[in-house]
Amino acid sequence: MWPLSSSGWPGADMDIGLIYELQTPRPWNERSEHDSYHQAIEQSVLADKLGFHSVWAVEHHFLVEYSHCSAPEIFLTAVAAKTERIRVGHGVALMPIPFNHPARVAERAAALDIVSNGRLEVGTGRSITEAELGGFDIDPLDSRPMWEEAVRLLPKMWTQEVFEGFEGKYVTMPPRPVIPKPIQKPHPPMWMACTQPDSFRVAGEGGLGALAFGFGPLSNVEDWHKIYREASARCTDPIGEFQNERFAPAAITYCGESDDEAVETGSEPAAFFAASLSQLFAPWIGKEVKGYEYYTDLKRVQEISGALANLPTPAEMQREGYTLIGSPETITRTMRNYFEMGADLVLGVVQAGHLPHDKIMASLERIGTQVIPEVKSWSKQEVTA
Repeated sequence: MWPLSSSGWPGADMDIGLIYELQTPRPWNERSEHDSYHQAIEQSVLADKLGFHSVWAVEHHFLVEYSHCSAPEIFLTAVAAKTERIRVGHGVALMPIPFNHPARVAERAAALDIVSNGRLEVGTGRSITEAELGGFDIDPLDSRPMWEEAVRLLPKMWTQEVFEGFEGKYVTMPPRPVIPKPIQKPHPPMWMACTQPDSFRVAGEGGLGALAFGFGPLSNVEDWHKIYREASARCTDPIGEFQNERFAPAAITYCGESDDEAVETGSEPAAFFAASLSQLFAPWIGKEVKGYEYYTDLKRVQEISGALANLPTPAEMQREGYTLIGSPETITRTMRNYFEMGADLVLGVVQAGHLPHDKIMASLERIGTQVIPEVKSWSKQEVTA
């Protein structure tokens, strides 16, 4: 069993949230992007009513079909305005300064925290695609130090009446009052996108929650979780004003009437997501790119995309943990695996490929009425007893 951390983990119940890429697959018409956005907003409103914990949105650029979510703060603001309880999260804001100046991230995040009445979660990252880094003329070698330099400024901008100013390698800014300030004090919870083992170490040692976007089997997620918990225990100087020790894996999600119906309906969306994912990494494969070695391994990319593209039986899916595709009973069993591993929040990718809006709404309804109540009946104290 996982030991308690210095902050008392585990304690809170495990939660279920949603994360959106705003996928917009071809063929397109004049309303394709409109429908992608507005259907996702409608799904988020239903999720709020059903008791889901949070709605997250990525920041991606130039990734045609895979993600048309280049301005997540706009989407999240619309969600916040139409909901009451569900939290909204950046999953993530890209911090290398050609993407976003840290002052602009701080300002937009604070404004969103105000609009949402203090429901914001702030995840940050550096980007893992050549299309995005190259499009903004960012040397891959600089992306991690750019992120680290910028992310450390956010808490100061949120908490200092007049930001003290900074002169670094990538960011130089004189003292200025960065306004508005967030409602949550000292600031919203901070997270980091993690897709390779070393990212979990960085997040844990930095006191950031881990958004586990590796989309691997449960055995991989368990390995990442162990790295993260051990690193969190070593954290002595968190990047934020407090340490966030939450671990949140993501999984392709479709809850069907039965296992057979779920696999039949969910296979195409999962295959589309897998094919898109492999295309994102294609420019890295076979190259020597410092800091991105994890994504240059063709075998690893094929293993991840192949597992999603060729769905196993429901029993195998439940055991391996690649997806949350199945009946309410199968998904509940898979969620139990995440729970016993020590996950705090599981993020469902519910909008993928050509999965129809009405199917997604029905899936959310089943999760909300049949899975969430069961998950909420568990307590992490069980696994330490």
